[in-house]
This record gives sequence, structure tokens and C-alpha cells, in this order.
Amino acid sequence: MRVLVIGSGAREHALALALRRDPAVTAVAVAPGNAGIAQHVDVRSVDPSSGEEVAALARELNADLVVIGPEVPLVLGVADAVRAAGIPAFGPSAAAARIEGSKAFAKDVMNAAGVRTAHSEIVDHPGELDAALDRFGPTWVVKDDGLAAGKGVVVTADRSVAREHGAELLENGHPVLLESFLDGPEVSLFCLVDGENVVPLLPAQDHKRVGDGDTGPNTGGMGAYTPLPWLSDETLQAIVDDVVKPVAAEMVRRGVPFSGLLYAGLAVGSAGPAVIEFNCRFGDPETQAVLTMLDSPLGELLFATATGTLGEVEAPRWKDGAAVTVVLAAENYPGRPRSGDVITGAESSGTGTTSEVLHAGTALREDGSIVSAGGRVLSIVGQGADLSEARKNAYDRLAAIKLPGGHFRTDIALAAVEGRITVPTPVV
Repeated sequence: MRVLVIGSGAREHALALALRRDPAVTAVAVAPGNAGIAQHVDVRSVDPSSGEEVAALARELNADLVVIGPEVPLVLGVADAVRAAGIPAFGPSAAAARIEGSKAFAKDVMNAAGVRTAHSEIVDHPGELDAALDRFGPTWVVKDDGLAAGKGVVVTADRSVAREHGAELLENGHPVLLESFLDGPEVSLFCLVDGENVVPLLPAQDHKRVGDGDTGPNTGGMGAYTPLPWLSDETLQAIVDDVVKPVAAEMVRRGVPFSGLLYAGLAVGSAGPAVIEFNCRFGDPETQAVLTMLDSPLGELLFATATGTLGEVEAPRWKDGAAVTVVLAAENYPGRPRSGDVITGAESSGTGTTSEVLHAGTALREDGSIVSAGGRVLSIVGQGADLSEARKNAYDRLAAIKLPGGHFRTDIALAAVEGRITVPTPVV
């Protein structure tokens, strides 16, 4: 099987390395890729948002499967274009990708499916913002209704901050989604979905805020870990049965069946699991940790999902232990990041042993140097017998990397290691 992966981040680097480990996969190409990915597999130039270009490249490479990483190409219908060319695509149609592309659509699906989520309200006129804010709080959740790469969300107890973010979104022509605040620790659950067939992967937890102790603005994600020692098997099964399966069934009922990776972001609070958001693709940086732990052939799982045969393959097997991903970000991220700085010590082994360096925002300079070329520059993944050892392996590897002005969180998975994460006692 020849596989083409679309995207250029650490998620795609993780996908490429996991696909290479599948004995049935004979060739992997990534487009457009980055400097680190190019060390391991064929990298091609393509506009990832152009269905025509992606389909043409897939035909040129005789690809048996196209795996689309980022959300923007999916929302724009790139998977539809690939399938129209007669090539299996892992990723939902544009119609199904609205589960991420429009939070209002996602809310409508969840309400119809009877899935718990935050109470919400759309504001599309500046004159309605103040009255709407008065109906929420004292912790306000203010979101961009469209795609915002994880950075269009403000969660604050300060009404003026909430109002400022909402006003800025409206000024830029973006509808605002106000939501009630959900208590409890957050969970990222990835599920392979083929119509009504749902196969969960390992649950993970992302760290969205830029600073230690969950301080500072939201980012695309500064680190993640898996598995979650504080999440019971019973709660995990409840998320699959009461959240993901009903949503998948509702999408089928609407005539827009979901095919690909359905990512449920949830808060596990005193009233049980509740959905914060759905995404239509593998999440970054959780993917880097989850795929490190996968012991099954990834190509087989993705191809079965793309061809409607997910129910015929063996459930995923997982390695013992844990994995921790730490993101090294460029100076000023999540604002406008500094770029062009030389990175040293970031060689990627491609073997996935106790630690691995996955490239995200990197480029190759003419003199052969690898330089920063994005906000999140690298993902360092540590693997170990438990979270503590995985953390140590990730941070030990990170210590050997130099990026001028680079910054990272020092507390990824620390609260879980120290037993400080608890699920609130259910309110009867």
C-alpha cells in the first residue's frame, strides 16, 4: 500500500513514522511536509487546500490511500476531490467536516443526538453582545464560530476580557459563540468512525494554555500525554456509548455520514462527560503521543476506515506504558512567531524508542541548516513504563535542543503524575 499524507506539522510527522512501521505500507509521501519529515520519507510540494492539486499528486504517486491531516483542507472538500478521483481518502467529506467547521452545526447535531454539551448562544451583531454576555458568566467562554486553529477561544472570569475578544471577532466579521463553562478535567478522545462504526483510540489530555500552571492565552496545544490514569474504563466507555456513537448515528441520519477521525474534546465534570467541541481530524499535539503507543498497523486501520470496512479489522492494540509530548514553540508564540532561527540538536531518529523529535514549523535553509518556520516548531515525545518516566525522557531529549527565543511548558503531565487530577464526584 502506497500512502500520501497531506499536511506539514508534527501530527503529519507522527502519521508518517507510524505508517512506516506498518509492514503492508510500501511507500509514504508527505505533502507539503517539512524539514524533519524530509529526513524519513518522500516530501512533495502541493497546496494542501486544493482538491485538484492533491488528487493530481495522488494519481502521480499511484497512491492507494490519501490521509488528510489538517482541518482546513477537509472543510474545503479535499477528501471529496480525492474520492472523486477514485482514490480512498481518510477524512470526512466537506459536509461532514462541518462538525468542526461550524460550531453552530455541531451544537445542532449534539442537541438532536441528545449529547450533553455547554449551553450556547450565537451573537452576530455587536449591538447584541453586552446583553448576551449578561446571560453567561461568571466564567465566560467566548469562541470564534469558525476555524481558529485552537486560538479563537477565550476562557476568563473577567467580563471586560470576554467582551474585548467578542468585539474583536465581530469587528473581523466572525460570529461569536458564547458558551456556559464546563467543570472538570478535559479529555481528548480520538475515534475512528466509518458511518455508525466507532473504534476509540487511547484517550489523551492536551495542555492548551501557553504557560505553566495553565496560565496565559490559548494556543494550538503546548503538550499532551496518554493514557489518563485518572479516567476510569467505565467513564471512557460511557463517552463512546453516550457521546460519539449517538453523534455518528445522527450524522448518518442527516445523510452526511462521517468517515475518518472524529475527535471529541470533553470535560468530565460533576454531571458526567460533556462535549466542549468536536474536531474532524487527528488533534495536534495529542496524535504524537497516541500514535507512539499504537502497536497495530496504522495503515490497515486508516484504509479500513476510508473504505467502509472498519468493522472487519481487529481492534487497535496498545503498548504498555505511557507517552508524553512537549511542544517547543518559537519566540512570541501564540502571537506572531519569530522565524528563521537555526535549530540545533533536533535530529529525528525515526525509530520511536524512548524519545523522538517530530518537526512542525521547520524549513531547510540553502546552507543545509534547519531553521524555525512556524509557531509550534517541534514536538518532543518521550515514552516510558509510566508517565513519570515518559516525562523524563521527553524533557531529557528537549534539553539537547537549542532554539533562540524558544519556549516550552515544564509541567506537561505533571499534575497527572502527582495525582492532582480528579474527576468531580457526581451530583445526584
